[in-house]
Amino acid sequence: MSFKEVKELRKTGKLDEALILAQQDLANEPENIWNKRSIAWVYYDTLKNNSTLDKFDKHIEILRKLQELELPEEEKMIFDTCVFQVGKLLFTIAKSDKPDYSKVNTIFNFVKGFRLTKPSESYSFLYKAFHKTYKGWPAYLSFADWWNYEYFRSEDYLPEEYNGKRIMSIVEQAYIAYSKKLLEGEEEFAESEHGHVSLGKVIKKDHIKEFLPKLDKLIESHPEYQYPAYFKAKLLLSIGGGEEGLLAFIPFARKKKNDFWVWDLMADLFAEGDNRKLSCLCRALLCRSQNEFLIKTREKLASILIEKQQYKEAKIEIAQIVNVRINNGWAVKGRLANWLNEDWYKSTAELGNNIALYKEKAPFAEELLFGDIQEELVVVEYVNSHKKILNFIVNREKTGFFKYDRFLKSVNVGDVLLVRFDGEGRDKFFKTLTVKKTDELSHESIIKKYEDEITIRDNQSFGFVEDIFVEPKLISRYQLKNGDKIKGRAILSFNKNKNKWGFKVFEIE
Repeated sequence: MSFKEVKELRKTGKLDEALILAQQDLANEPENIWNKRSIAWVYYDTLKNNSTLDKFDKHIEILRKLQELELPEEEKMIFDTCVFQVGKLLFTIAKSDKPDYSKVNTIFNFVKGFRLTKPSESYSFLYKAFHKTYKGWPAYLSFADWWNYEYFRSEDYLPEEYNGKRIMSIVEQAYIAYSKKLLEGEEEFAESEHGHVSLGKVIKKDHIKEFLPKLDKLIESHPEYQYPAYFKAKLLLSIGGGEEGLLAFIPFARKKKNDFWVWDLMADLFAEGDNRKLSCLCRALLCRSQNEFLIKTREKLASILIEKQQYKEAKIEIAQIVNVRINNGWAVKGRLANWLNEDWYKSTAELGNNIALYKEKAPFAEELLFGDIQEELVVVEYVNSHKKILNFIVNREKTGFFKYDRFLKSVNVGDVLLVRFDGEGRDKFFKTLTVKKTDELSHESIIKKYEDEITIRDNQSFGFVEDIFVEPKLISRYQLKNGDKIKGRAILSFNKNKNKWGFKVFEIE
Protein backbone atom coordinates (compact mmCIF):
# COMPACT_ATOMS: atom_id res chain seq x y z
CA MET A 1 0.00 0.00 0.00
CA SER A 2 1.46 3.37 -1.13
CA PHE A 3 -0.84 5.87 0.58
CA LYS A 4 2.01 8.12 1.77
CA GLU A 5 3.75 8.07 -1.60
CA VAL A 6 0.52 8.96 -3.38
CA LYS A 7 0.01 11.85 -0.97
CA GLU A 8 3.52 13.19 -1.61
CA LEU A 9 3.05 13.00 -5.38
CA ARG A 10 -0.22 14.89 -5.06
CA LYS A 11 1.40 17.64 -2.99
CA THR A 12 4.12 18.15 -5.58
CA GLY A 13 1.57 18.35 -8.38
CA LYS A 14 2.48 15.03 -10.00
CA LEU A 15 -1.10 13.93 -10.38
CA ASP A 16 -0.57 11.52 -13.29
CA GLU A 17 2.00 9.56 -11.30
CA ALA A 18 -0.15 9.72 -8.17
CA LEU A 19 -3.11 8.35 -10.12
CA ILE A 20 -1.14 5.43 -11.58
CA LEU A 21 0.18 4.43 -8.16
CA ALA A 22 -3.25 4.80 -6.50
CA GLN A 23 -4.89 2.73 -9.26
CA GLN A 24 -2.33 -0.05 -8.72
CA ASP A 25 -3.03 -0.12 -4.99
CA LEU A 26 -6.78 -0.23 -5.59
CA ALA A 27 -6.43 -3.05 -8.15
CA ASN A 28 -4.45 -5.11 -5.64
CA GLU A 29 -6.84 -4.52 -2.74
CA PRO A 30 -10.13 -3.14 -4.15
CA GLU A 31 -11.96 -3.25 -0.80
CA ASN A 32 -9.21 -1.63 1.26
CA ILE A 33 -10.66 1.67 2.57
CA TRP A 34 -7.24 3.34 2.63
CA ASN A 35 -6.74 2.58 -1.05
CA LYS A 36 -10.17 4.02 -1.81
CA ARG A 37 -9.38 7.15 0.19
CA SER A 38 -6.02 7.50 -1.52
CA ILE A 39 -7.42 7.51 -5.05
CA ALA A 40 -10.42 9.63 -4.00
CA TRP A 41 -8.09 12.48 -3.00
CA VAL A 42 -6.26 12.14 -6.32
CA TYR A 43 -9.63 12.54 -8.01
CA TYR A 44 -10.28 15.63 -5.90
CA ASP A 45 -7.01 17.30 -6.99
CA THR A 46 -7.84 16.44 -10.60
CA LEU A 47 -11.32 17.93 -10.10
CA LYS A 48 -9.74 21.20 -8.95
CA ASN A 49 -8.00 21.46 -12.31
CA ASN A 50 -11.19 20.72 -14.24
CA SER A 51 -13.81 23.04 -12.74
CA THR A 52 -14.30 25.35 -15.70
CA LEU A 53 -17.04 25.20 -18.29
CA ASP A 54 -14.74 24.11 -21.11
CA LYS A 55 -13.71 21.09 -19.02
CA PHE A 56 -17.22 20.06 -18.06
CA ASP A 57 -16.97 16.52 -19.51
CA LYS A 58 -13.75 15.84 -17.61
CA HIS A 59 -15.35 17.17 -14.43
CA ILE A 60 -18.28 14.77 -14.82
CA GLU A 61 -15.95 11.87 -15.59
CA ILE A 62 -14.18 12.45 -12.26
CA LEU A 63 -17.48 12.62 -10.38
CA ARG A 64 -18.46 9.32 -11.98
CA LYS A 65 -15.21 7.71 -10.83
CA LEU A 66 -15.79 8.98 -7.30
CA GLN A 67 -19.25 7.47 -7.38
CA GLU A 68 -17.90 4.12 -8.59
CA LEU A 69 -15.66 3.87 -5.54
CA GLU A 70 -18.81 3.19 -3.47
CA LEU A 71 -17.33 4.77 -0.38
CA PRO A 72 -19.13 3.96 2.88
CA GLU A 73 -21.65 6.35 4.41
CA GLU A 74 -19.24 7.71 7.01
CA GLU A 75 -16.73 8.87 4.36
CA LYS A 76 -17.98 12.45 4.22
CA MET A 77 -14.79 14.55 4.17
CA ILE A 78 -13.91 13.88 0.53
CA PHE A 79 -17.40 14.77 -0.65
CA ASP A 80 -17.64 17.84 1.60
CA THR A 81 -14.40 19.06 0.01
CA CYS A 82 -15.42 18.22 -3.58
CA VAL A 83 -18.57 20.30 -3.14
CA PHE A 84 -16.55 23.52 -3.42
CA GLN A 85 -15.26 22.49 -6.87
CA VAL A 86 -18.72 21.41 -7.99
CA GLY A 87 -20.09 24.75 -6.76
CA LYS A 88 -17.40 26.64 -8.63
CA LEU A 89 -18.51 25.00 -11.87
CA LEU A 90 -22.19 25.70 -11.12
CA PHE A 91 -21.46 29.40 -10.55
CA THR A 92 -19.73 29.48 -13.95
CA ILE A 93 -22.74 27.87 -15.64
CA ALA A 94 -25.12 30.34 -13.96
CA LYS A 95 -23.07 33.34 -15.14
CA SER A 96 -23.01 32.25 -18.80
CA ASP A 97 -25.20 34.11 -21.30
CA LYS A 98 -27.36 31.05 -21.95
CA PRO A 99 -27.01 28.61 -19.06
CA ASP A 100 -27.18 24.98 -20.10
CA TYR A 101 -29.58 23.50 -17.56
CA SER A 102 -28.98 19.98 -18.84
CA LYS A 103 -25.48 20.35 -17.38
CA VAL A 104 -27.00 21.43 -14.05
CA ASN A 105 -29.21 18.31 -14.14
CA THR A 106 -26.16 16.12 -14.78
CA ILE A 107 -24.28 17.60 -11.84
CA PHE A 108 -27.32 17.22 -9.58
CA ASN A 109 -27.68 13.54 -10.49
CA PHE A 110 -24.13 12.90 -9.27
CA VAL A 111 -24.35 15.15 -6.21
CA LYS A 112 -27.40 13.23 -4.99
CA GLY A 113 -25.06 10.29 -4.39
CA PHE A 114 -22.56 12.28 -2.31
CA ARG A 115 -22.22 11.50 1.40
CA LEU A 116 -22.39 15.01 2.84
CA THR A 117 -22.25 16.55 6.31
CA LYS A 118 -25.57 18.20 7.13
CA PRO A 119 -25.67 20.99 8.15
CA SER A 120 -22.21 22.31 7.31
CA GLU A 121 -20.45 25.14 5.53
CA SER A 122 -19.95 22.95 2.46
CA TYR A 123 -23.61 21.88 2.37
CA SER A 124 -24.76 25.52 2.52
CA PHE A 125 -22.25 26.41 -0.20
CA LEU A 126 -23.72 23.66 -2.36
CA TYR A 127 -27.17 25.17 -1.93
CA LYS A 128 -25.93 28.65 -2.85
CA ALA A 129 -24.35 27.29 -6.02
CA PHE A 130 -27.47 25.50 -7.23
CA HIS A 131 -29.61 28.46 -6.13
CA LYS A 132 -27.84 30.65 -8.68
CA THR A 133 -29.50 28.60 -11.43
CA TYR A 134 -33.05 28.52 -10.01
CA LYS A 135 -34.75 31.01 -12.33
CA GLY A 136 -34.44 28.88 -15.44
CA TRP A 137 -33.80 25.43 -13.98
CA PRO A 138 -36.95 23.27 -14.22
CA ALA A 139 -35.69 20.82 -11.58
CA TYR A 140 -35.09 23.44 -8.90
CA LEU A 141 -37.96 22.32 -6.67
CA SER A 142 -36.75 18.71 -6.80
CA PHE A 143 -33.28 19.87 -5.80
CA ALA A 144 -34.61 22.02 -2.94
CA ASP A 145 -36.70 19.14 -1.62
CA TRP A 146 -33.67 16.86 -1.76
CA TRP A 147 -31.40 19.45 -0.10
CA ASN A 148 -34.02 20.10 2.62
CA TYR A 149 -34.26 23.61 4.09
CA GLU A 150 -34.10 22.16 7.60
CA TYR A 151 -30.32 21.91 7.09
CA PHE A 152 -29.62 25.63 6.93
CA ARG A 153 -27.17 26.76 9.62
CA SER A 154 -27.90 29.55 12.08
CA GLU A 155 -25.55 31.90 10.17
CA ASP A 156 -27.49 31.24 6.95
CA TYR A 157 -30.41 33.16 8.48
CA LEU A 158 -28.33 36.35 8.71
CA PRO A 159 -28.01 38.98 5.97
CA GLU A 160 -24.68 39.20 4.18
CA GLU A 161 -22.62 42.02 2.74
CA TYR A 162 -21.02 42.06 -0.70
CA ASN A 163 -19.07 44.99 -2.15
CA GLY A 164 -20.50 47.21 0.56
CA LYS A 165 -24.09 46.25 -0.24
CA ARG A 166 -26.39 44.46 2.18
CA ILE A 167 -27.83 41.24 0.76
CA MET A 168 -30.77 39.34 2.22
CA SER A 169 -29.94 36.07 3.93
CA ILE A 170 -29.64 32.96 1.79
CA VAL A 171 -32.53 31.46 3.78
CA GLU A 172 -34.89 34.28 2.83
CA GLN A 173 -33.70 33.97 -0.77
CA ALA A 174 -34.36 30.23 -0.66
CA TYR A 175 -37.95 30.49 0.51
CA ILE A 176 -38.65 33.25 -2.01
CA ALA A 177 -37.19 31.16 -4.82
CA TYR A 178 -39.25 28.13 -3.81
CA SER A 179 -42.40 30.27 -3.71
CA LYS A 180 -41.71 31.75 -7.13
CA LYS A 181 -41.23 28.32 -8.67
CA LEU A 182 -44.49 27.09 -7.14
CA LEU A 183 -46.26 30.13 -8.57
CA GLU A 184 -44.75 29.51 -12.01
CA GLY A 185 -46.24 26.02 -12.00
CA GLU A 186 -44.61 22.66 -12.48
CA GLU A 187 -44.21 20.79 -15.74
CA GLU A 188 -46.73 18.02 -16.24
CA PHE A 189 -46.44 15.14 -18.69
CA ALA A 190 -48.76 12.54 -20.15
CA GLU A 191 -47.99 9.18 -21.71
CA SER A 192 -48.65 8.79 -25.43
CA GLU A 193 -47.56 6.49 -28.24
CA HIS A 194 -44.71 8.93 -28.80
CA GLY A 195 -43.58 8.79 -25.17
CA HIS A 196 -43.86 11.61 -22.62
CA VAL A 197 -45.81 14.63 -23.90
CA SER A 198 -45.64 17.90 -22.05
CA LEU A 199 -48.97 19.31 -20.87
CA GLY A 200 -47.35 22.60 -19.90
CA LYS A 201 -46.93 24.09 -16.47
CA VAL A 202 -49.60 23.50 -13.85
CA ILE A 203 -49.87 25.12 -10.39
CA LYS A 204 -50.00 22.20 -7.99
CA LYS A 205 -52.19 23.16 -5.05
CA ASP A 206 -51.19 20.16 -2.95
CA HIS A 207 -47.51 21.10 -3.25
CA ILE A 208 -48.33 24.67 -2.19
CA LYS A 209 -50.39 23.47 0.79
CA GLU A 210 -47.46 21.27 1.85
CA PHE A 211 -45.03 24.19 1.65
CA LEU A 212 -47.16 26.84 3.40
CA PRO A 213 -46.64 25.54 6.99
CA LYS A 214 -42.86 25.75 6.42
CA LEU A 215 -43.24 29.30 5.16
CA ASP A 216 -45.45 30.12 8.18
CA LYS A 217 -42.73 28.88 10.50
CA LEU A 218 -40.16 31.13 8.83
CA ILE A 219 -42.44 34.18 8.93
CA GLU A 220 -43.17 33.63 12.62
CA SER A 221 -39.55 33.07 13.66
CA HIS A 222 -38.11 35.84 11.46
CA PRO A 223 -40.55 38.77 11.33
CA GLU A 224 -37.68 40.95 10.11
CA TYR A 225 -37.80 39.22 6.73
CA GLN A 226 -39.73 41.48 4.38
CA TYR A 227 -40.77 39.29 1.46
CA PRO A 228 -41.83 35.81 2.70
CA ALA A 229 -45.16 37.23 3.94
CA TYR A 230 -45.78 38.72 0.50
CA PHE A 231 -45.16 35.39 -1.19
CA LYS A 232 -47.35 33.62 1.32
CA ALA A 233 -50.16 35.93 0.24
CA LYS A 234 -49.53 35.16 -3.43
CA LEU A 235 -49.47 31.42 -2.74
CA LEU A 236 -52.75 31.64 -0.84
CA LEU A 237 -54.35 33.45 -3.75
CA SER A 238 -53.03 30.86 -6.20
CA ILE A 239 -54.80 28.08 -4.31
CA GLY A 240 -58.16 29.39 -5.44
CA GLY A 241 -59.71 32.48 -6.95
CA GLY A 242 -62.97 34.18 -6.06
CA GLU A 243 -64.66 33.26 -2.82
CA GLU A 244 -62.45 30.20 -2.27
CA GLY A 245 -59.29 32.28 -2.56
CA LEU A 246 -60.76 35.00 -0.38
CA LEU A 247 -61.56 32.56 2.44
CA ALA A 248 -58.01 31.18 2.34
CA PHE A 249 -56.48 34.66 2.16
CA ILE A 250 -58.46 36.47 4.88
CA PRO A 251 -56.79 35.06 8.05
CA PHE A 252 -53.37 36.07 6.75
CA ALA A 253 -54.53 39.41 5.35
CA ARG A 254 -55.89 40.46 8.75
CA LYS A 255 -52.41 40.21 10.22
CA LYS A 256 -50.96 42.35 7.43
CA LYS A 257 -53.86 44.77 6.99
CA ASN A 258 -51.58 47.81 7.24
CA ASP A 259 -49.49 46.74 4.22
CA PHE A 260 -50.71 48.11 0.89
CA TRP A 261 -49.76 45.02 -1.08
CA VAL A 262 -52.21 42.86 0.91
CA TRP A 263 -55.12 44.92 -0.39
CA ASP A 264 -53.59 45.09 -3.87
CA LEU A 265 -53.38 41.30 -4.00
CA MET A 266 -56.90 40.94 -2.65
CA ALA A 267 -58.12 43.15 -5.51
CA ASP A 268 -56.75 40.54 -7.93
CA LEU A 269 -59.27 38.03 -6.59
CA PHE A 270 -62.16 39.89 -8.20
CA ALA A 271 -63.14 40.09 -11.84
CA GLU A 272 -63.13 43.26 -13.90
CA GLY A 273 -66.27 45.25 -13.18
CA ASP A 274 -66.59 43.93 -9.63
CA ASN A 275 -66.74 46.96 -7.34
CA ARG A 276 -64.87 45.03 -4.68
CA LYS A 277 -61.75 45.33 -6.83
CA LEU A 278 -62.04 49.13 -6.77
CA SER A 279 -62.62 49.14 -3.00
CA CYS A 280 -59.54 47.02 -2.31
CA LEU A 281 -57.32 49.27 -4.43
CA CYS A 282 -58.65 52.36 -2.63
CA ARG A 283 -57.92 50.71 0.71
CA ALA A 284 -54.39 49.90 -0.46
CA LEU A 285 -53.74 53.55 -1.24
CA LEU A 286 -54.74 54.58 2.28
CA CYS A 287 -51.80 52.57 3.68
CA ARG A 288 -48.55 54.33 4.42
CA SER A 289 -45.99 53.44 1.76
CA GLN A 290 -43.43 55.00 -0.53
CA ASN A 291 -44.93 56.29 -3.78
CA GLU A 292 -42.45 54.21 -5.76
CA PHE A 293 -44.12 51.05 -4.45
CA LEU A 294 -47.63 52.22 -5.33
CA ILE A 295 -47.19 52.64 -9.09
CA LYS A 296 -48.85 49.37 -10.10
CA THR A 297 -51.69 49.85 -7.62
CA ARG A 298 -52.39 53.34 -8.95
CA GLU A 299 -52.28 52.05 -12.52
CA LYS A 300 -54.84 49.34 -11.73
CA LEU A 301 -57.10 51.93 -10.10
CA ALA A 302 -56.70 54.36 -12.98
CA SER A 303 -57.77 51.69 -15.45
CA ILE A 304 -60.98 51.04 -13.49
CA LEU A 305 -61.71 54.76 -13.15
CA ILE A 306 -61.28 55.28 -16.89
CA GLU A 307 -63.70 52.42 -17.55
CA LYS A 308 -66.20 54.17 -15.23
CA GLN A 309 -65.52 57.47 -17.01
CA GLN A 310 -64.36 59.05 -13.74
CA TYR A 311 -61.75 60.97 -15.68
CA LYS A 312 -60.86 63.55 -13.07
CA GLU A 313 -60.01 60.86 -10.51
CA ALA A 314 -58.20 58.77 -13.13
CA LYS A 315 -56.04 61.72 -14.16
CA ILE A 316 -54.99 62.30 -10.54
CA GLU A 317 -53.71 58.71 -10.31
CA ILE A 318 -51.97 58.84 -13.68
CA ALA A 319 -50.30 62.17 -12.89
CA GLN A 320 -48.87 60.73 -9.67
CA ILE A 321 -47.51 57.69 -11.53
CA VAL A 322 -45.89 59.87 -14.17
CA ASN A 323 -44.38 62.15 -11.54
CA VAL A 324 -42.78 59.22 -9.70
CA ARG A 325 -41.43 57.68 -12.90
CA ILE A 326 -39.91 60.93 -14.12
CA ASN A 327 -38.34 61.71 -10.74
CA ASN A 328 -36.70 58.28 -10.74
CA GLY A 329 -35.58 58.42 -14.36
CA TRP A 330 -37.96 55.63 -15.38
CA ALA A 331 -39.59 55.48 -18.79
CA VAL A 332 -43.22 56.40 -19.32
CA LYS A 333 -44.45 53.85 -21.85
CA GLY A 334 -47.13 51.32 -22.71
CA ARG A 335 -50.73 52.05 -21.80
CA LEU A 336 -49.55 54.83 -19.47
CA ALA A 337 -48.12 56.71 -22.45
CA ASN A 338 -51.28 55.99 -24.42
CA TRP A 339 -53.47 57.49 -21.69
CA LEU A 340 -51.46 60.72 -21.77
CA ASN A 341 -52.30 61.15 -25.45
CA GLU A 342 -56.02 60.46 -25.20
CA ASP A 343 -58.51 63.30 -25.59
CA TRP A 344 -60.17 62.80 -22.23
CA TYR A 345 -56.80 63.18 -20.47
CA LYS A 346 -55.90 66.37 -22.27
CA SER A 347 -59.32 67.93 -21.64
CA THR A 348 -59.65 66.98 -17.96
CA ALA A 349 -58.48 69.41 -15.30
CA GLU A 350 -56.19 67.88 -12.68
CA LEU A 351 -57.32 68.90 -9.21
CA GLY A 352 -56.31 67.88 -5.68
CA ASN A 353 -56.08 64.25 -4.68
CA ASN A 354 -58.27 61.17 -4.35
CA ILE A 355 -58.24 60.82 -0.57
CA ALA A 356 -62.00 61.40 -0.38
CA LEU A 357 -62.55 58.65 -2.96
CA TYR A 358 -60.30 56.23 -1.05
CA LYS A 359 -62.12 56.88 2.22
CA GLU A 360 -65.50 56.48 0.55
CA LYS A 361 -64.68 53.11 -1.02
CA ALA A 362 -62.27 51.58 1.52
CA PRO A 363 -64.94 50.54 4.08
CA PHE A 364 -66.38 48.07 1.56
CA ALA A 365 -62.97 46.37 1.36
CA GLU A 366 -62.70 46.27 5.12
CA GLU A 367 -66.11 44.60 5.25
CA LEU A 368 -64.62 41.80 3.15
CA LEU A 369 -61.78 41.31 5.57
CA PHE A 370 -63.69 41.59 8.82
CA GLY A 371 -67.22 40.58 7.81
CA ASP A 372 -67.29 37.59 10.17
CA ILE A 373 -66.43 39.73 13.22
CA GLN A 374 -69.51 40.82 15.14
CA GLU A 375 -70.42 44.51 14.96
CA GLU A 376 -71.29 46.25 18.23
CA LEU A 377 -73.76 49.07 18.63
CA VAL A 378 -72.10 51.98 20.42
CA VAL A 379 -73.29 55.45 21.35
CA VAL A 380 -71.01 58.49 21.15
CA GLU A 381 -70.80 60.04 24.62
CA TYR A 382 -68.11 62.70 24.02
CA VAL A 383 -66.18 64.05 21.02
CA ASN A 384 -62.75 65.69 20.92
CA SER A 385 -62.88 67.01 17.36
CA HIS A 386 -59.37 68.46 17.60
CA LYS A 387 -57.74 65.09 18.35
CA LYS A 388 -60.36 63.12 16.39
CA ILE A 389 -61.15 60.97 19.41
CA LEU A 390 -64.56 59.96 20.70
CA ASN A 391 -65.76 58.35 23.92
CA PHE A 392 -68.36 55.65 23.53
CA ILE A 393 -70.77 53.54 25.56
CA VAL A 394 -71.87 50.02 24.72
CA ASN A 395 -73.38 49.39 28.13
CA ARG A 396 -72.46 50.06 31.74
CA GLU A 397 -69.82 47.32 31.53
CA LYS A 398 -68.14 48.41 28.30
CA THR A 399 -67.05 51.98 27.66
CA GLY A 400 -63.95 53.53 26.18
CA PHE A 401 -62.55 55.75 23.45
CA PHE A 402 -60.99 55.43 19.98
CA LYS A 403 -59.77 57.54 17.07
CA TYR A 404 -62.43 57.95 14.43
CA ASP A 405 -60.89 60.03 11.63
CA ARG A 406 -59.99 57.04 9.44
CA PHE A 407 -63.68 56.16 9.17
CA LEU A 408 -65.74 59.29 9.76
CA LYS A 409 -65.39 62.93 8.75
CA SER A 410 -67.42 64.16 11.69
CA VAL A 411 -69.34 62.73 14.60
CA ASN A 412 -71.64 64.13 17.29
CA VAL A 413 -72.61 63.19 20.81
CA GLY A 414 -75.59 60.85 20.62
CA ASP A 415 -74.65 59.36 17.25
CA VAL A 416 -75.14 55.63 17.08
CA LEU A 417 -72.31 53.68 15.44
CA LEU A 418 -71.68 50.12 14.36
CA VAL A 419 -68.13 49.20 15.33
CA ARG A 420 -65.91 46.16 14.91
CA PHE A 421 -63.27 46.25 17.63
CA ASP A 422 -59.76 44.90 17.15
CA GLY A 423 -59.47 42.89 20.35
CA GLU A 424 -59.94 44.13 23.87
CA GLY A 425 -59.17 47.70 24.86
CA ARG A 426 -56.15 48.75 26.86
CA ASP A 427 -56.72 51.39 29.57
CA LYS A 428 -60.08 52.07 27.88
CA PHE A 429 -58.41 52.75 24.49
CA PHE A 430 -59.74 50.54 21.71
CA LYS A 431 -58.42 49.81 18.24
CA THR A 432 -61.12 49.54 15.59
CA LEU A 433 -61.41 47.56 12.38
CA THR A 434 -64.56 49.16 10.97
CA VAL A 435 -66.74 52.09 12.09
CA LYS A 436 -69.87 53.39 10.43
CA LYS A 437 -72.92 55.41 11.35
CA THR A 438 -76.28 53.70 11.57
CA ASP A 439 -79.93 54.69 11.83
CA GLU A 440 -80.52 51.98 14.39
CA LEU A 441 -81.89 53.28 17.66
CA SER A 442 -79.91 52.92 20.83
CA HIS A 443 -81.48 51.11 23.75
CA GLU A 444 -83.24 53.52 26.12
CA SER A 445 -80.83 52.46 28.83
CA ILE A 446 -78.19 54.49 26.95
CA ILE A 447 -80.20 57.35 25.42
CA LYS A 448 -83.59 58.51 26.66
CA LYS A 449 -85.94 61.39 25.99
CA TYR A 450 -86.91 63.93 28.61
CA GLU A 451 -89.45 66.76 28.92
CA ASP A 452 -89.84 68.75 32.15
CA GLU A 453 -88.90 71.96 33.97
CA ILE A 454 -85.26 72.65 34.68
CA THR A 455 -84.09 73.28 38.23
CA ILE A 456 -81.21 75.70 38.62
CA ARG A 457 -80.31 76.58 42.20
CA ASP A 458 -79.06 79.99 43.16
CA ASN A 459 -75.36 80.56 42.63
CA GLN A 460 -75.05 77.35 40.57
CA SER A 461 -74.14 77.25 36.89
CA PHE A 462 -75.57 73.77 36.29
CA GLY A 463 -79.05 72.34 36.62
CA PHE A 464 -81.25 69.22 36.55
CA VAL A 465 -84.30 68.06 34.63
CA GLU A 466 -85.72 65.47 37.00
CA ASP A 467 -82.48 63.62 37.86
CA ILE A 468 -80.77 64.39 34.54
CA PHE A 469 -77.71 66.64 34.69
CA VAL A 470 -77.57 69.77 32.52
CA GLU A 471 -74.07 71.14 31.92
CA PRO A 472 -73.28 74.87 32.42
CA LYS A 473 -72.39 75.31 28.75
CA LEU A 474 -75.89 74.21 27.68
CA ILE A 475 -77.54 76.55 30.23
CA SER A 476 -75.41 79.38 28.90
CA ARG A 477 -75.94 78.53 25.23
CA TYR A 478 -79.73 78.36 25.54
CA GLN A 479 -79.93 81.11 28.25
CA LEU A 480 -81.99 78.83 30.48
CA LYS A 481 -83.56 80.00 33.71
CA ASN A 482 -84.91 78.08 36.68
CA GLY A 483 -88.37 76.69 35.87
CA ASP A 484 -88.01 76.80 32.08
CA LYS A 485 -89.65 73.86 30.41
CA ILE A 486 -87.30 71.99 28.08
CA LYS A 487 -87.21 68.72 26.20
CA GLY A 488 -84.68 66.70 24.22
CA ARG A 489 -82.41 63.73 24.73
CA ALA A 490 -80.00 62.63 27.45
CA ILE A 491 -77.20 60.08 27.42
CA LEU A 492 -75.89 57.70 30.04
CA SER A 493 -72.68 58.99 31.60
CA PHE A 494 -70.35 57.97 34.42
CA ASN A 495 -69.73 60.61 37.10
CA LYS A 496 -66.16 60.06 38.25
CA ASN A 497 -66.52 62.44 41.22
CA LYS A 498 -69.52 60.58 42.62
CA ASN A 499 -68.39 57.22 41.21
CA LYS A 500 -71.81 56.40 39.83
CA TRP A 501 -73.78 56.28 36.61
CA GLY A 502 -76.35 58.87 35.66
CA PHE A 503 -77.78 60.72 32.66
CA LYS A 504 -76.76 64.06 31.22
CA VAL A 505 -78.46 66.22 28.62
CA PHE A 506 -76.74 66.42 25.25
CA GLU A 507 -79.59 67.73 23.11
CA ILE A 508 -82.22 70.46 23.72
CA GLU A 509 -84.88 70.85 21.07
